[in-house]
Amino acid sequence: MPRTPILLAGMATASMLAVGGALLTQHVGGMMPCAWCVLQRLIFVAIAASSLLGSLLGWRHASSAGQQVGASLAGLLSACGMGAALWQHFVASASTSCNMSFADRVMGFTGLDSLWPEVFAAYASCAEARATLAGVPYEFWSLTLFALLAVAALRVTMRPR
Repeated sequence: MPRTPILLAGMATASMLAVGGALLTQHVGGMMPCAWCVLQRLIFVAIAASSLLGSLLGWRHASSAGQQVGASLAGLLSACGMGAALWQHFVASASTSCNMSFADRVMGFTGLDSLWPEVFAAYASCAEARATLAGVPYEFWSLTLFALLAVAALRVTMRPR
């Protein structure tokens, strides 16, 4: 059984589990997300989609080119996610408002905040949305997963064809 499609499927699964965990803490735990939080959710969904596409191409067509395209896109998105998590922690969390920030504009542009507000609408400012899990800021958990996904994507893209 080829390992690359499994790795890509694992990347998709981990990304969707991250979104599921965020939704659980929001809807069950009452933690309201900020614009940077929901932008990271969107990035995780995009990583899942690109990883899943690469995985399916690997299974159905044994296409290493398709796998590498999916992994490359996932890697690029992971880097964007790391940037978003770092920005949230070091810049946005010091601000009392995320209104009209880059994250807010991206979410407004996609329309997902209106189309699917229970997942992609921001309900708190960045300062209000500060939360920890096991004493670690949420955005650092997100940063860690983005970094692991970037490493996994790099492994796929560096494999010989």
